[in-house]
Amino acid sequence: MHTRESILVYLKSAMSELFEVKEEDVVLDARLYEDLDIDSIDAVDLIVKLKELTNKKIQPLKFRNVRTVGDVVDAVYELAKEESEHGESNKN
Repeated sequence: MHTRESILVYLKSAMSELFEVKEEDVVLDARLYEDLDIDSIDAVDLIVKLKELTNKKIQPLKFRNVRTVGDVVDAVYELAKEESEHGESNKN
């Protein structure tokens, strides 16, 4: 299972790679649009990239209220947690 810290590390790398954002600027309270200049098109690219981390399709609706890096981390963490719990219940 992914931790919030591992998700943040992945997010720093992904945002640096995709959007040329400095990794040190990707902090939990950084606002995506205002601080990191991530627009709605970029957000779609980020969701596609996050699919590599979660190994599942991410519904854009899950991210409609995301405003900060911390919000992204929390949303991905919850998706990973749901997947982990769902996987465990299927094993029983």
